Amino acid sequence: MTFEHQGLLFRREQQFHEVARERLRSAVRENARAVLAVTGERAEALTSALSPTERERVHVLDRDGLYDAPGRTLAALHRLALTHDPVPVVVVAEPPLPSASGTELREWHRLESVLCTALAPQRIRLLCAHDVRTLAPRTRSAVLATHPVLTEPWGTRSNPAYLGTAAFGARPVAPDPLPVTGPVHRLEIGLSLPRLRGELVALGADVGFPPERIDSLVVAVNELAANVLEHGAGKGTVQVWRGPGRWVCDVFDERGGLYDPLAGYRPADGVRPRGYGLWITRQTCDFLEISGTGEGSLVRLHFVDRAREAGFAEEAGTRAPLRP
Repeated sequence: MTFEHQGLLFRREQQFHEVARERLRSAVRENARAVLAVTGERAEALTSALSPTERERVHVLDRDGLYDAPGRTLAALHRLALTHDPVPVVVVAEPPLPSASGTELREWHRLESVLCTALAPQRIRLLCAHDVRTLAPRTRSAVLATHPVLTEPWGTRSNPAYLGTAAFGARPVAPDPLPVTGPVHRLEIGLSLPRLRGELVALGADVGFPPERIDSLVVAVNELAANVLEHGAGKGTVQVWRGPGRWVCDVFDERGGLYDPLAGYRPADGVRPRGYGLWITRQTCDFLEISGTGEGSLVRLHFVDRAREAGFAEEAGTRAPLRP
């Protein structure tokens, strides 16, 4: 068994439960590592329908923990495979597409589009469940374009709409427009990376980065700046600013040689210095956009304000109407 990427598009909860429950039971029968990463209510309903022996064999992951950020999700799937090798891993998951929008939605689609390449040698069977009642038409089309096999209660079938990496492999000229909600701080990429790292530490504190995330900013920018110096134009700029609900960092290379918006996801990136730096960067930031023209490449890093997100979620919860 090597990596298998399957999509389940369901309209009824019963359809989801039938397919997911049988997938988990089949994994237990095969002595595979069975992993469940869906929303809380669905996870509880699924596991309660299993026998006590089956429940003991199913490892329930926090869905939001697995789908924390595209780069970290891919790294987590790699770790699952490597940790349990040679035992195969069967994952039933619910990607967070309905709640995402704009840049975030596209970057999750990009991850889905590259999984068959990025995880090709791994012994993982991943079933992505999508409730089509919550998907916009364009999102549904993107789901179809990124899953080579579709699963239904009566079996699986090849998906003629599958496009793979071609679905989201074109480099945009510029990143999505994003309002600036504070001053823009600019640093030059010079020959001294230690100096740049020191400036970033001070700058991160000035713009309000949480202390525990300043290291993530420094690591991400250091990798990108090193690539600019070693494989790019040898000069460029770093700009850090506050956007809505996030901090944003733009790293600009004047040469513009970074053409692949999927760089940092593919396994071959580990042997290409520029790709390896992006592999690290994708795990240290929340979302990463690659854009540009022949006159320059721009890598935009998004660091989501988790404290603000948690505050909005708590406020929404306190305002939710009571239900009988």
